[in-house]
Amino acid sequence: MKVTILGSGTSQGVPVIGCSCEVCRSLDFRDKRLRVSIHIEIDDLSLIIDSGPDFRQQVLRERITRLDALIFTHEHKDHTAGMDDIRSFNFLQKTDMPVYARDSVINQLKQEFAYVFSEDKYPGVPQIKIIPIENTPFKIQNTEITPIEVMHYKLPVFGFRLKDFTYITDAKTISETEKNKIRGSKVLVLDALQKEDHISHLTLEEAIELAQELEIETTYLTHISHKMGLHKKVNAQLPENIKLAYDGLVIES
Repeated sequence: MKVTILGSGTSQGVPVIGCSCEVCRSLDFRDKRLRVSIHIEIDDLSLIIDSGPDFRQQVLRERITRLDALIFTHEHKDHTAGMDDIRSFNFLQKTDMPVYARDSVINQLKQEFAYVFSEDKYPGVPQIKIIPIENTPFKIQNTEITPIEVMHYKLPVFGFRLKDFTYITDAKTISETEKNKIRGSKVLVLDALQKEDHISHLTLEEAIELAQELEIETTYLTHISHKMGLHKKVNAQLPENIKLAYDGLVIES
């Protein structure tokens, strides 16, 4: 399995207009964080989890020329806003794009992209095939994917496990039942917004504690705000098996 971090940031992670903090002024490419998303190549499948506002830029940067399915974690716009750009894959692949999402996400997509769901479609709009998912394992072709429900304050969000790899973003709390789905993962990509406490995201300390509790071999922290600090400085202070993710990072699992 090959996982590419398309984006490791949040709306507070990209350089902020007018901000003079060291992250926004940094020349280190690892501090230039687009909205969070990943590309997974597994069992001859090409999958992307979440299509935020930077989706097109991320796909072009990584030269992704085939996409078999788009999977959504939740309905917030920084995770869904780029769905319109799957039309390029419609054009290349001559087929509808399978989109996997829970009902709340589907309802949001129907509002945000009403023209995609219209009975009288304008020529050239994205062509999608909606596949509803719940908190039970599902398959894309022969690949099994296990949803992991976490809480983003009061909003349920899906993380996903594929074999020994688990991806969790936008999380503040996780029940013991859902933690058990993560245990045994060799690689975990996990939400860690900032050092200070936050109402709906894990802090750096909370993310480290969770990774250690679950005894994960290697953890990469994502959904990073510019408030976290410079990649080089923060990364040097982390436990040996826990690292900050960065855009373009490739993980072989």
